[in-house]
Amino acid sequence: MRTRSKARQRAVEALFEAEQRGVSVSDVFSRNPEVNDYAIEIAQLVELNNVRIDELISTYSQDWQISRMPAVDRAIVRIGVAELLYRSELETGVVISEAMEIAQNLSTLESAKFLNGLLSNIGAIRSNLSTL
Repeated sequence: MRTRSKARQRAVEALFEAEQRGVSVSDVFSRNPEVNDYAIEIAQLVELNNVRIDELISTYSQDWQISRMPAVDRAIVRIGVAELLYRSELETGVVISEAMEIAQNLSTLESAKFLNGLLSNIGAIRSNLSTL
């Protein structure tokens, strides 16, 4: 697995753990100081912009409430949306492909299909979205 792919997966795992334990991602990462900087960066990006990210997920998830998504799927899509919104240098296809790979490793085939559609919808309008 590539370094950035590993970092994305670790960020997903950290978001999942933080949500389950009710702590910040910084608390999760403080227990393992040998984490890739990119994992920390994107997990904290999600945490800092969670209201905007969750707003987009709720808007484009086609009548599927974010609270009903499995926790791991929420973490995956939050990372994907954060990268689409705040990392303009990343290609949309790469962000979606990486999210699908993580979903296939950590979730179900149905989840991967759902997340692919959701991220594709957001990715299609990426350039029109405000980061505020």
